Amino acid sequence: MDSLMVYVYQIAFSFSILILISLGLALIFGMMKVINLAQGEFLMLGAYFCVLGSNLGLPLWLAMLAAGLAVGLVGVIVERTVIRFLYGRVLDTLLATWGISLFLMGIVTTVAGPQSQSVPSNMGPVSLGGLNVPGYSLVMIGAALMMLLGTYAIWRFTNLGLLVRGTMQNPEMARALGTNTSMIYMFTFGFGSAITGLAGALLVPLFGASPTMGGFYISKAFIAVISGGPWPLIGTVSASGLYGVIDGVVSYELSPVLAEICVLFVAVIMLRLLPQGITGRMRKGI
Repeated sequence: MDSLMVYVYQIAFSFSILILISLGLALIFGMMKVINLAQGEFLMLGAYFCVLGSNLGLPLWLAMLAAGLAVGLVGVIVERTVIRFLYGRVLDTLLATWGISLFLMGIVTTVAGPQSQSVPSNMGPVSLGGLNVPGYSLVMIGAALMMLLGTYAIWRFTNLGLLVRGTMQNPEMARALGTNTSMIYMFTFGFGSAITGLAGALLVPLFGASPTMGGFYISKAFIAVISGGPWPLIGTVSASGLYGVIDGVVSYELSPVLAEICVLFVAVIMLRLLPQGITGRMRKGI
């Protein structure tokens, strides 16, 4: 039973990290078809905004929320000034967001320095099946699930979510029906950026903030979202669950490095067998 609890924790922890880093990308790339190479830097900005808020005396949870809102505002600015002129131009979007990525990394390195920073969670370890785990990691798992369920509820059960889904599927028809598609695109990009910033803030107490942290997480995020297929949220959850099981079990039994290798290997095999992703098969009913 003790070993089972440890496995459950490891899998839930890996799954929560994948959900945190992938959810914003699932909205921006999965729904808008915008390949945002600066997504990792939005995660990094969220981490540094959280550190800044905490240093200014804000409670940790308030600093995290403020970080998410701040990165959402950055996303809106980026969409209004750059991205909205490049919809449908994949190569130009890649180059533009790559430049934004380098710019944000350079700004943060210049202002905050290259060294890592962190904030304490003030939560002690918790005994779980004979293994002491950080108490904050359990909070992070719960926060990841709340973000996932909240995002799904907004997209599935609200009029705003209906407008967003309709605009992404058929912008011409949505425009003909009187929808301000430009504002919908801005909101979706800003919302995805805000979720990514909040994710970066949630990761700070465990992993710290550094100017290069975005590059480490963004590759995992793209793997999860692409493997998920054309249904962004369901696909990302499915892929994150699969990779979370692999990463959690292999990390505990062998090492985190081998876990990364196994996840990448399985992702390559999956994309070879399921080129349209997991939900690509679901859509075809096969």
